[in-house]
Amino acid sequence: MHDIEPYHRWRDLYVAAEDRRSPFYRRKYSEFYLTNTLYNFYLHPQWDAFGSPTLYAKILYADYEEGYTLIELIGEWNDTLHNDIMYLKREIADPMQRQGIHKFVFFCDNVLNFHASDPDYYAEWAEEVREEGGWVALLNIRRHVEEELTDAHLDHYLCFGEAYNAIPWRTQKPEMIHELVGTLVHQAPHRLTSG
Repeated sequence: MHDIEPYHRWRDLYVAAEDRRSPFYRRKYSEFYLTNTLYNFYLHPQWDAFGSPTLYAKILYADYEEGYTLIELIGEWNDTLHNDIMYLKREIADPMQRQGIHKFVFFCDNVLNFHASDPDYYAEWAEEVREEGGWVALLNIRRHVEEELTDAHLDHYLCFGEAYNAIPWRTQKPEMIHELVGTLVHQAPHRLTSG
């Protein structure tokens, strides 16, 4: 796990540790010491801890004028044992929303498992971003993770599915990803309005 780095090809466009509005502003990273772990495995030191013992993030890009952010995740998303959605919402989403971000894209290629619990944080988050014309989208979810999300009825609050998984995000510029996801959200509105 320690050799899986967060995506870094947009670093010339954005660095969260240098962004005064980022929850990770002034975060320092070691290139030599591994401290974050996922169970017994060390993670690459560029991943950001935000309270969960099993889920880590990297804000890859934020555009405050357009109100969106692109965030990569790694680990196990475990609401059952660790209430990871609470940490994700309170430590990353809430501070970013206060800065004008209301569209969230999460790259979930490295999310290995998902364990559901109470959907209250998802409902709260969906309502908040919708009031600003926003959404929360998950891209490149593994099939078993998608099944768990669907079984927990989180498709009422999050945008995900085959079309979102088909976006080749690593070959696109951030603006294009925002545009592609926004088009999908508006073409096939989720059940958020009825959830």
